[in-house]
Amino acid sequence: MNRWIYMWVLICAVLWCAIFGVFWGALLSGCSYDSGWGGEPVPLRVTFLDVGQGLAVLLEHDGHFALYDTGPDSAGLSDSLAGRGIKALDWVLVSHFHRDHGGGFMEMGAAIESGRLKVGRLLVGLDTAVGFVSDSMFKVARRYKIPVDTLERGDTVYFAEGLRLECLWPVSYGRFGENRASVVLMGSMVGPQAGRESAFLLTGDLDTAGENRLMELSHELSADLLQVGHHGSAGSSGLQFLSRVAPKYAAIGVGKNNRYGHPKDEVVNKLRIVTGDTSAVYRTDLHGSFSFEMWPGVGLVVP
Repeated sequence: MNRWIYMWVLICAVLWCAIFGVFWGALLSGCSYDSGWGGEPVPLRVTFLDVGQGLAVLLEHDGHFALYDTGPDSAGLSDSLAGRGIKALDWVLVSHFHRDHGGGFMEMGAAIESGRLKVGRLLVGLDTAVGFVSDSMFKVARRYKIPVDTLERGDTVYFAEGLRLECLWPVSYGRFGENRASVVLMGSMVGPQAGRESAFLLTGDLDTAGENRLMELSHELSADLLQVGHHGSAGSSGLQFLSRVAPKYAAIGVGKNNRYGHPKDEVVNKLRIVTGDTSAVYRTDLHGSFSFEMWPGVGLVVP
């Protein structure tokens, strides 16, 4: 009789321990910390490609790629992408219809035709200065059935989780051509606590007048990284605009010994004043292609 009582007590004890363990396991799992990034964080890499006198900015995140501007034709952009192992671009954004910004897209047809490259979408702004470059770009898009979307202020471009790419310029109610029509993108990395951790600003060839209009519309223009407008031309990068953005780093897409004398000394001096250090100004004519990384919880770093 005592043996049966002992066995019954033992069974009850085992059951109680099992129930107790399940309860505390559920409670502790409910209290565990979730970073919000689903494991190890993945940085956003922003690379300024050396395409000579032009601009091409490559965005990379977790195996996905996109381009802001494509540099001039005959700069070998498709070969450069292939050399980096890039076989697909989520989208290509051409800030305005100048050859040193959209020429590379005109030549992507051969890579697309051969199957070496896929382009998900072509994004353009409201540039009224249409002509040979725009006609050639749209011809490539039509031939290879690449959807075309037009951006204006207020639009958001999707690329990576935790990254907000917002179009700040141009506005839909204005008519702008050439440099002043440049699509301006603000890329903001949002951390697990939903606060902005770091940001970069891409301005294409936006001139000083466009910068002033942009400051009137966007009171929060600060960014850790600034793509310097119009390759460092004296007609862009007003001191008030640079002071408002207050970048830690500045990037200039520019060709060696270019006939325009870009970047101008006065612009480099203003960038030195704003960043506090000439070593914070990166140039493709001096540094070749260079990259920055935006890490969740860390911010912008130079790898």
